[in-house]
Amino acid sequence: MTLKVMTNTTMMDHNGKTLIVVVGATGSGKTDLSINLAKHYNAPIISTDSRQIYSGMPIGTAQPTQEQLNQVKHYMIANHSIHEHYTCGLYEKDALAILEDLFKDNTTVVAVGGSGLYIDALCNGIDFMPETDFALRKRLTEELASEGLEPLLERLKVLDPIHYEIVEKANPQRILRALEVSMSSGRPYSSYLAGKKSQRPFNIIKIGIDMDRKVMYDRINLRVDLMLLEGLESEARGLYPHKELNSLQTVGYRELFDHFDGNCTLEDSISLIKRNSRRYAKRQITWFKRDIDINWVDPSNIINIIQGIDCQIHKQKQ
Repeated sequence: MTLKVMTNTTMMDHNGKTLIVVVGATGSGKTDLSINLAKHYNAPIISTDSRQIYSGMPIGTAQPTQEQLNQVKHYMIANHSIHEHYTCGLYEKDALAILEDLFKDNTTVVAVGGSGLYIDALCNGIDFMPETDFALRKRLTEELASEGLEPLLERLKVLDPIHYEIVEKANPQRILRALEVSMSSGRPYSSYLAGKKSQRPFNIIKIGIDMDRKVMYDRINLRVDLMLLEGLESEARGLYPHKELNSLQTVGYRELFDHFDGNCTLEDSISLIKRNSRRYAKRQITWFKRDIDINWVDPSNIINIIQGIDCQIHKQKQ
């Protein structure tokens, strides 16, 4: 198997350091693959998941189990409070600082997660975003409260059809951010996401999990059932008093919060979790497929994946 390395990293002195980035849709098996790779390369793991960074929500965010955490040292897992305002920019700064320290003692680090913005921030850097008008954000927030999300989505579809296709449509904060940038600047939000890539002082090899759509959807449905058996409903009840926090605007919690509000039955909320998780997975795939640097692989063929990575690392040392 011949793998690609991100071309922008080869322009710098990488000192033989390699970041293996594992990406894929929710429920596709990223955690298992990342642990197998980390154990093979004796490497630590850094998360690129925008929700697994929060403590107190391990089930709904599918954080690695304690057994998995014991196998490999993980970073950026449950290290922030749900009450913190955490951004992509902060993640880039924190993750790069962690990597700088990890690469002092390791030649290889594994990154894993399904949050496209966090992965782009880590690998490419955050693009410049124009200043936005606080009054506009306030007005949009009031519209959200009074009219719901659909009218804002329709406006985004007109102003930025490209970002509309890939944005998490059940996440009001993402919608508001894209709208306020588009309306304030007069340019689509997506146009600010295509800037010049930042160079990194390490090689980056991106591994994407390629999986049959039906198999993936079946895995997602099963995983939701397992989460419920593990106590997802109880976890969500504990978080319910804080349901307005941005950190909790997440598939799995929102649907249960609606049930707790009396808007639907538990059975309906479970069906919605499965449906919305499948839709989220579809958006993740759309996001990742635009990245020409990703090497799409069969996760069950770990030997071929390692051989491809070894071949690329060897080439970069020459």
